[in-house]
Amino acid sequence: MVVVTLMWSIAGVVTRHLDSARSFEVTFWRSAFTVLALALLLPALPASGARGTLRSRADWARTVRADGPTLAISSVCWCVMFTAFMVALTLTSVANVLITMALAPLFTALLARIALGHRLAARTWAAIVVAGVGIGWMYAREVGGGDGRHVLGTLVALGVPIAAATNWTVIQHSRATRDVDLLPAVLFGAVLSALITLPLSWPFGASRHDLALLALLGVLQLAVPCLMSVAAARHLSAPEASLLALLEVVFGVLWAWLGADESPSRDVLFGGALVLGALAGNEALALRRIAR
Repeated sequence: MVVVTLMWSIAGVVTRHLDSARSFEVTFWRSAFTVLALALLLPALPASGARGTLRSRADWARTVRADGPTLAISSVCWCVMFTAFMVALTLTSVANVLITMALAPLFTALLARIALGHRLAARTWAAIVVAGVGIGWMYAREVGGGDGRHVLGTLVALGVPIAAATNWTVIQHSRATRDVDLLPAVLFGAVLSALITLPLSWPFGASRHDLALLALLGVLQLAVPCLMSVAAARHLSAPEASLLALLEVVFGVLWAWLGADESPSRDVLFGGALVLGALAGNEALALRRIAR
């Protein structure tokens, strides 16, 4: 899982070294290369459910028929995550995007409370309050200063943790009744993202240098680590996975700082520390409870 977070975290710094590809075109090419990589990798992997591999058309058709509604919702969630993340990176700083994305565990807890009736521990409510203060601190100056681009980037980035929380809640609900294979949803989400952003990307402006970097992101920053994270999740508790996933924020901000000279402001550092501290404290207490 640590390797997964390292691979995820390179998106920001790589994006900052693109020559001419911008906004939706960046998203299209990364999603398209992800589709190619997953189309090659998925047939070689065992399915995450109980119905074997996905090596033939019959295997795919059987999986879609059995898990159609859940696959559809999960695919849309992956599409939102893939698209909103890259668009947000073109609008605001890497630190802003990653810290906003880190709210996913808290959004998941809230949605599970509303949709599934899960009780929230006092520590989780406290973490939600502290993280909310941190987010408010981070963006108060930008909103007050009229920096609309950063505010828009933050709003777009919020789509990632909201979609992630929805995806996880749907998975929890489905697995309570049957064994669902959701590896194909990653591929379907990438296909949707590429199709949606294709008309918005025309005419293409990416150079060969850009295409090489975006292929790197599609394969090594998205396709491979997403499959690795699914495998790792089978051996980690939810708090362990959430705590380790926070390393993406640390690594991503560090890469952007060292590799793109993008240093976060004091407000972002302080507010981000509140967010990450609240999340880390919540998950650490959950792990302690599991250990007891």
